[in-house]
Amino acid sequence: MLASELKVLVRHMEWADSLVWKSVLALPEAHSDTHLHERLHHVHAVQWAYLQIWSGESVDWRDASSFADLRAIHSWTREYYRRSAEQFDKLEAEALERQIEFPWAEQLVERWGSGGSGGSPHPATMRETILQIASHTTHHRGQVCTRVRELGGEPPLIDFIAWIWMGRPTPAWEESAA
Repeated sequence: MLASELKVLVRHMEWADSLVWKSVLALPEAHSDTHLHERLHHVHAVQWAYLQIWSGESVDWRDASSFADLRAIHSWTREYYRRSAEQFDKLEAEALERQIEFPWAEQLVERWGSGGSGGSPHPATMRETILQIASHTTHHRGQVCTRVRELGGEPPLIDFIAWIWMGRPTPAWEESAA
């Protein structure tokens, strides 16, 4: 994927996240739902971890219990997207091949095996890690939408192709803060 295509993928990710948040925050039952609190924390904690690694910072993994409620996680998510926009706006093609090292890679190989790779993790590129964060977010966003429906809410239409058909709208953060 080209840098321009990855930027489109990340723009969609933010738009979809903003609509899911709007749906979650509008649902009274969601505010006391432990599953939603934990899942939304996980999604955005991973996004933050990747951003910190891309930026050459130490990973500051914030525990879910450090957030008083969903609105606190929502605010933290908004800050992630403000900071990540700076990272992605300056993303150039040559940076996509930069090797990214993750402090937890060895632990994952120990836990799930090497998959025939000889026991040690192979390096990943910036390009691959951007794809990872987008697909990881999509996976868990689907779980959140399922939970919203289970609680009686209506999950938003967040498909990539729907975003394209709608003219690639900007994120709906202001509306989700209500």
